[in-house]
Amino acid sequence: MASIDLFEASIFLFCFLVFCYFLNKKTYGYLYIKNALQSYPWNWPVLGMLPAVLVRLNRIDDAISIIEKTNLTFLFKGPWFARMDALITVDPANIHHILTSNFSNYVKGPEFKEIFDIYGDAIFVTDGEIWKNIRMSSQARLNHQGFQNLSMSVITSKIKNVLLPLFSRFSEDGTVVDLQDVFRRFMFDVSLVIVSGSDPQSLSFEMPEVEFAEAFDNAGEAILLRHVIPRFFWKFQRWMRLGQEKKLIEAGATFDRICAKYIDAKREEIRSQGIDHDHDHSNGESDDVLTYFIKLDTSKYEHLDPSNDKFIGEILLSFIFAGRDTTATGFTWFFGLLTKNPNVEAKIRQEINTNLPKERPWSAIDHKEFLNKLVYLHAALYEAMRLYPPIPFERKSPIKSDVLPSGHKIGANSNILIPIYALGRIRSVWGEDAWEFKPERWISETGGLRHEPSSKFLAFNSGPRTCPGRHLAMVTMKTVAVEILQNFDINLVKGHKIEPRPRLALQMNHGLRVTLTKRCSA
Repeated sequence: MASIDLFEASIFLFCFLVFCYFLNKKTYGYLYIKNALQSYPWNWPVLGMLPAVLVRLNRIDDAISIIEKTNLTFLFKGPWFARMDALITVDPANIHHILTSNFSNYVKGPEFKEIFDIYGDAIFVTDGEIWKNIRMSSQARLNHQGFQNLSMSVITSKIKNVLLPLFSRFSEDGTVVDLQDVFRRFMFDVSLVIVSGSDPQSLSFEMPEVEFAEAFDNAGEAILLRHVIPRFFWKFQRWMRLGQEKKLIEAGATFDRICAKYIDAKREEIRSQGIDHDHDHSNGESDDVLTYFIKLDTSKYEHLDPSNDKFIGEILLSFIFAGRDTTATGFTWFFGLLTKNPNVEAKIRQEINTNLPKERPWSAIDHKEFLNKLVYLHAALYEAMRLYPPIPFERKSPIKSDVLPSGHKIGANSNILIPIYALGRIRSVWGEDAWEFKPERWISETGGLRHEPSSKFLAFNSGPRTCPGRHLAMVTMKTVAVEILQNFDINLVKGHKIEPRPRLALQMNHGLRVTLTKRCSA
């Protein structure tokens, strides 16, 4: 069990009770605090700016004006006793310095790893040689033509045999559909097939509850909360098995049990085929991720242990999280924005009709060639992720003290937060129309895709930690978008409100509720 400093806990409990008193909406104090927090982060005695975060947690747009007023970088002051101070920056020069030019000095750090402890040594948690080995081995798998063929086969099969028939039935029945739920289920199934070779079939007309998927959701909520409350408080909750920490413990048990089932089944499958899994083999070019890592050549990646089920389980979890949560979030915001921008939707359909061959090319090579012609669709997807990045923030910690290009001095082991959601809406970075959904900003004068530095567009991270699966993610999103837009009209339910919900992946607060109409020309 985690040890708790009772003195610190007592101080926090007292401050928390005082804060709750002021949050009583019937008091004048609440109105005063609310008005103050809307204009600037209120630096309270003892509590610092934490109350501002808690009040604004579901209104993240409010923070944008604060960042713009402070020259894109400011110091967040947490409670005196909570070690929550952090430098917050959306300055592209600072971002480039942190994520690229001085990359070796900036790590996830032990505090970050502790917050994400349920994922162990997943690629997005680790640093150093372990991270390098996981990244190199992951890139080798993701970039292999055989694996890309496998991925494309899984994606197109799921679209043809499940997604489109499901949409047809919803259309015929006039059913109101939550596209966010549909896309999360679609990507969960696709990711698990690609990773393990097993299809959970969570996407169906019945929309069944899936324990594994629910565990990811509960883990994400608890981890987000760990970012905004003092460490000792969530440690105390974990010790007492209370609230979100209880759900996180239960999610961890679910992860362990289900991962063990998949790993055991895969090891048995490999043994039954008579394959020596201590070495990598050329005949495994189209292996799923689990098979590939179990057969990993340890001479190439000396810090990885494919015989260790814990390591294999962490690989499984990280690939599913990356495939399901981030890509599904990109889908959701893209289609949500199209419902509000019919002119953009019309341009995408025109581009598809102009470039779509008479017979669909389902091989990975030909399919990629066709998708590369859809420049405006690519631009619209990028624009959606600029405004609504799947992962809304990045966190780093310097090993040694440093001075950022903005002139801010930062101490060793301090916290740096990059709010990616805010970065996409900063006028001094993206222009006066930064808040507008405008795919044209990504189109060059010659009609090609305009390059923007990754220090401005962080949807796929930047520098050595750039997402190794970004190309697969874009191919997946383009393929799904083409098939849906060719076959269906999507209409937002009247009165349905689209707004972000703070999570590890930036979901829609109320889902994306729409009706579907079959297109006659399809």
